Amino acid sequence: MAKKSEAEIEEKKAGFSPVEFFDSSKEELSKVVWPSRQQLISESLAVILMVSLSATIIYLVDNFFAWVAGKVFL
Repeated sequence: MAKKSEAEIEEKKAGFSPVEFFDSSKEELSKVVWPSRQQLISESLAVILMVSLSATIIYLVDNFFAWVAGKVFL
């Protein structure tokens, strides 16, 4: 069984460091490729369109089955 290195032992002793957390978070956020304004607008519109289309289809199917159930059970 291998012994733990001094760095690993020190890391466990130190625990959570808010400063180190924010530094590493800042470093990771600098790696993010942010979308352009045009991409953001077009992709948002695509999402809104697809959600509206899906909701409309679900609404129509629900009304159809309600109509069929009304004919069958009444």
